[in-house]
Amino acid sequence: MTGPDPLLKLAEELGHLGRRLEAVGVELRAVRTPTTTTPPEPAATPVPTPAPAAPAPTAPAPTPVMAAPQWAGATGSGYGQPAYPPPAWPHPMQHPTPQHPAPQQPMPQPLQPPFPQAGPAPWSGVPVAPRPPRTTLFDRLSKPGAGSRLLAWVGGAVTLLGVVMLLVLAVQRGYLGPVPRVVGGALLGAALIGIALRLHRTETARTGAFAVAATGFAVLYLDVVAATSIYDYLPEGAGLAAGLAVAAGGLLLAMRWDSVAFAVGVVGAGAVCAPVLTAGFTPLLVAFLLVLKMAASPVHLKRNWPALAVTAGVPPLVATVLALGRTEDQVVLSVIALAAAVVGVAAAVLTARVRPDDRTALGLAIGSPLPALLTTAVLDRTWAAGLAGVIAALMLALWLFGRKSLPAPFAAGVAGVGVFALFVTTTVALDASPRAAVVLGEALVLAVLATRLQSRGSLLGAALFGGVGLVLTTAHVVPLRLLLVQQAEQIGTGRLLTGLLTSVVLLVLAVVLAWAAARLGVLARHPAPWIGIGLVVLYAAAGVVMCGALSVSQSVTGFLFGHTVVTVSWTVAALVLLVRGIDVRSLRVAGLVLVGAAVAKLLLFDLSALDGIARVLAFIGAGLVLLTAGTRYAKLVATRRISANS
Repeated sequence: MTGPDPLLKLAEELGHLGRRLEAVGVELRAVRTPTTTTPPEPAATPVPTPAPAAPAPTAPAPTPVMAAPQWAGATGSGYGQPAYPPPAWPHPMQHPTPQHPAPQQPMPQPLQPPFPQAGPAPWSGVPVAPRPPRTTLFDRLSKPGAGSRLLAWVGGAVTLLGVVMLLVLAVQRGYLGPVPRVVGGALLGAALIGIALRLHRTETARTGAFAVAATGFAVLYLDVVAATSIYDYLPEGAGLAAGLAVAAGGLLLAMRWDSVAFAVGVVGAGAVCAPVLTAGFTPLLVAFLLVLKMAASPVHLKRNWPALAVTAGVPPLVATVLALGRTEDQVVLSVIALAAAVVGVAAAVLTARVRPDDRTALGLAIGSPLPALLTTAVLDRTWAAGLAGVIAALMLALWLFGRKSLPAPFAAGVAGVGVFALFVTTTVALDASPRAAVVLGEALVLAVLATRLQSRGSLLGAALFGGVGLVLTTAHVVPLRLLLVQQAEQIGTGRLLTGLLTSVVLLVLAVVLAWAAARLGVLARHPAPWIGIGLVVLYAAAGVVMCGALSVSQSVTGFLFGHTVVTVSWTVAALVLLVRGIDVRSLRVAGLVLVGAAVAKLLLFDLSALDGIARVLAFIGAGLVLLTAGTRYAKLVATRRISANS
């Protein structure tokens, strides 16, 4: 027996579903209708009975109606409803009537996202608290207690300036005597420290205690400076020791009270006011500022106070530069500059070992040796070269022995300063002619170190030194006119030998630098760097041959013979590269390029510059070498193919 048609059954179900959706839409519109109006009656379309497989649910009891969201596309006819049923929120199944008006409904609330709007991107789904707003200067000044702190520190600064002016005025006008001035300053400083200790016992008065204590220790420190530099009551060594003791005492108390403002106040006040008592920037002032640096370094290591490190580290470097020209004593200038560099670098190394991420250590390590290198400009050549050489040796030794234990950026900065100091040493100590050979030799050493240590920083230093050496060579030692033009005047044998040696070093450096760069994976397959290296090699080889030939004979014969040897040597080198490069693509390419260079030299230079037998020898020699190279190379390639196929 044939059953009902499936298509008719499907159509009947779809019609049933449409009528149900229309009824639901009418109910939702009735819910959103205000209570002051009577909702319209629903359409007279009866709701069909559900199929037996899905019995109609029992209508729940009337309950307060919750707000229903506004469905997109809802229209008055109800056909704009979505194709899926709305959420099963509780709602009355009966239509509201005047006897049972619909209750007042709240406004629909938008759905809240599962994460805060101020959080990260929506796809992360992780709630993140919004960033707190930045604290402005107005906010800081408006905080409770900010006025008391400001008044306390301003009062301390004014008091300290008054003490300094009193000391200076007493000297100028002869008030009291030297002993009462020194004793009075010491008593004032001790009294301020005693008051600060008493104030610190009360928690509400500790802000004032910090300012008073910093002022007291600064007064004691400046009293020691005055006793040493103005009155000569203390020898320089004893004055520096006393200043170190006073500064260390103040910083230890600041560390015990855990107040960075106290520590910065002691060091900053001493550094700012000390030049007034030493009559400007003198070597003695630099020594007193280094004392402050030495006293502050252990505290910075213990507490990690970058503000203290900067306050103590920058003044001695600035004073070292400003002290240039105040004395002509080479020993004093060299010792002061070297001491500032050593103290600064030592403090930076200790800080980097304790806290590898401290950027203050890197800045001090780079900046501390620079005043010493600047001091070389006012020293004699011997003292300048010695000072720069000591700085270079210290920095390079620190990099070589500490590169594994120190942070990588710190080690790189130290190495950069050491290489720069080495360049300054070479520039100051040597004249133009031997300077190029020494710079190229230093570049060669750095290139070898780069391969042994697998250090790209050393390779960069080698490249920079090599570039400087190449410029010096082409400008002073082996200029291009020496290679291309017959010189009318005689050239000294010493200069030619220097050019020969420099060209040899340049040739070796170019080869080693290319090898090191290839091993470290720096040079890519792009032809531009290889072309540059090839040109340097050709120039260096030509310099070796021409300087050697002219050192034997500076006549026309020597010049022509040198160029003949250059052309033939290029061709021989091309043959060697082709033979060696059967299985190495780069060598094959280099050999073919060198063949092109040799032929270009024959046609563009030798044909016009050479004369007589020299031209004949150049063409015959190059031609025979090329014939031999072609024949031999073809035989080798054919043999390699036969062996590969078998």
